[in-house]
Order: sequence, then C-alpha cells, then structure tokens
Amino acid sequence: MCISARLTPAALALLTTVSFTDLARATDLNGAWAQDSSVCNQVFVKRDNKILFKPNAELYGSGVLIEGKQATGSFQKCQIKSTRADGNTLHVVATCSTGVMVSDTQFRVKIIDDDNITLALAGPDQLAGPVQMESPLVRCSM
Repeated sequence: MCISARLTPAALALLTTVSFTDLARATDLNGAWAQDSSVCNQVFVKRDNKILFKPNAELYGSGVLIEGKQATGSFQKCQIKSTRADGNTLHVVATCSTGVMVSDTQFRVKIIDDDNITLALAGPDQLAGPVQMESPLVRCSM
C-alpha cells in the first residue's frame, strides 16, 4: 500500500492543527508537502498563484496542501477538533472526510525543522499510544 493511502487523512489533520498552537507560530506549515522532494513536480502544480494537485497525483505518493485551517489530500479533507503540543510534537484529533465517510482520526506530527515533519498515526484511543504508521514529509518549493 502506498503512503498516501495509509497516512493522508492523518497528515491532513496534523498539518491543519499546526496553525492553532504556540509551536505553529514558530513554524508556518501552509503550502504543499510531499513524501519526497523529488516527487513535488509530479504531485503539485502552481496555476494562477495557487497550488493544486496534478491529475493522478496519488500515483506518485502522498501529498498534502495546507491553507489556514483546511488541509487537503488527493481524496480527503480534514478539520481539527483538538490539539495538544508537547515539545516539538503535536497530538491531534481531527475529523476527516472522504466525501463518502467521515471519521475521527488521532495522530502526531513531529516538527523537525521549517521544511521537514514526520507524521504518525496514533494507536486507537490514545494520542500517546503506540505508533501504527509513520511518514516523513518535506515542504515543496512552489
């Protein structure tokens, strides 16, 4: 299974959260994020001063667009319900929608630096529990 299928809902929710915390003030996460900088041009395109997903972007891996309180992946949109900062890690609960199903998701985002984060889907019912999946993301310069 590709990373986008496993982590995109969590990634969306985590990234949206950053703008609501003290940690976020130090790191602006608005923009385009991908699993690897080498796929940025296959996942995103800039048109009319706006970053968009390219057709079939999911074939090249995970990608997330962050715009204020909204985080969007190829197939999902997430809205943050609650966050808790712990050092350079955010613990997040978000409501994510695929257009067919809505679900609550718990995850963590570790801020490495301004252009690198690691997303982790948390274990059921515990933000501090074991990590089920983890994925690094890099900021795409568009």
